[in-house]
Amino acid sequence: MEAVIEAIGQLFTDVCKKNADRIEKLPQSGSDRIYFRISAGEKTYIATYDINTRETVTFIQFSRHFKQAGLPVPEVYGVNAENTIYIQEDLGTASLLNKLEEYGHSDYTYELFRKSLSRLAQIQILGDNGLNYNWCLTAKEFGKQAIMSDLLYFKYYFLDTLQLPYDKQALMDDFDALSTYLTRTENKYFMFRDFQSRNIIVQENEVYFIDYQGGMKGALQYDVASMLWQAKAELSEEWKKNLLEYYMDEADKLLEKPIDRITFVSQYNGYVLIRLLQVLGAYGFRGLFERKAHFLSSIPLALQNLKFFLDNQRVGIVTPEFDRVLHLVVAPDMMERFHVPQANEQTPLVIEVNSFSYKVALPVDETENGGGFMFDMRGILNPGRFEEYKKLTGKDKPVQDFLEQRTKMGKFLNSVWDLIDITVEEYLRRDFNHLMISFGCTGGQHRSVYAAEQTARHLRNKYKLKVNLTHTNSHNWVK
Repeated sequence: MEAVIEAIGQLFTDVCKKNADRIEKLPQSGSDRIYFRISAGEKTYIATYDINTRETVTFIQFSRHFKQAGLPVPEVYGVNAENTIYIQEDLGTASLLNKLEEYGHSDYTYELFRKSLSRLAQIQILGDNGLNYNWCLTAKEFGKQAIMSDLLYFKYYFLDTLQLPYDKQALMDDFDALSTYLTRTENKYFMFRDFQSRNIIVQENEVYFIDYQGGMKGALQYDVASMLWQAKAELSEEWKKNLLEYYMDEADKLLEKPIDRITFVSQYNGYVLIRLLQVLGAYGFRGLFERKAHFLSSIPLALQNLKFFLDNQRVGIVTPEFDRVLHLVVAPDMMERFHVPQANEQTPLVIEVNSFSYKVALPVDETENGGGFMFDMRGILNPGRFEEYKKLTGKDKPVQDFLEQRTKMGKFLNSVWDLIDITVEEYLRRDFNHLMISFGCTGGQHRSVYAAEQTARHLRNKYKLKVNLTHTNSHNWVK
């Protein structure tokens, strides 16, 4: 990673004609791309490292095309000769999802959703003009084959893991019928492919788009479905209905011929279903196969979203076996498999999370039952061996970057969480009141502190539990 950071610094100097003051790695999301924030004076930039060179080329070509058309995307300042690193405009860190979490379903956020849909219509319709679809990363068009691919993604990575009985041939026939129906849409323009509130950046009450490199030609409905039915957004039916009407009004301003709204809405519902299943397929792959905690914890909300859709919406085509299987997926006993218990005001359970030094003393559980978990972090490379980290702790960003980039800390903690989650959920079910979880390392300053901090955050986010976090060796930290 040091070599990548060095290459980013050199490219930045070549492109922007100044040196970087600081380059810091940003938290990684679901993709394999790695993002960095470059600070130079009072201004910041974003650098992206991506070994998928085709993805890099697609993003850069799309960005330049959309920017030239006056559309709200970041400016790309430069790319290296290998097409693995590029520097782009920093639009900030506040996404539409962040605004929704901060302000709730208020008039302010509703207006941001309206702005996003208005700009979406522009990037779809105006951005389509003169766009070279040979730049597309995968298929040039979201047609029947791509729709079938999303359906099979759901089947292989989610449905088949549940081991539900179904008629394979009948299900494939229904997949074929649904994908054929959805390709017969009148309005096909640029399709963002992953249009959701996380990929919309809000800066001074204006909206900008990122992560559109998976785009292709496709139905207008798909992106609207992606945004309005995003599980984490939890938009009300009234918002969904009104925002869909607003989007169609905005699209009509740009189209030569007004939308046939009856047909548009019928196919829109079909694309909602496709999007919900594609998301479940992704959660299945990242969560059930790769065991990434964030994606596992997202499955219950996605299933609730699918159940609500099945109970309240209709697709304009009959698919009997598919419908039967989907209702099995959201049946109460299946939903229970992915249910994550949540603490409330009456929950007695309190989790004690500690970091400690093996050179000093092991934490002792003084409660009636005693015990708990104790994890040895000394198998992880120690940042304290390096001079630049000796006076820092696991709470400091440089140490966190070191542990995330140069060690197997992420894999270690995912394994820890798989283990402790079993006990936490059982303790919640049985109304136990205490559990101690401790992490030890040589000095109790770097690895154990980081692990304790991240585990406390995991338990608070996933279970809404009360967590008491203690760094028992903090008085001995090197200053």
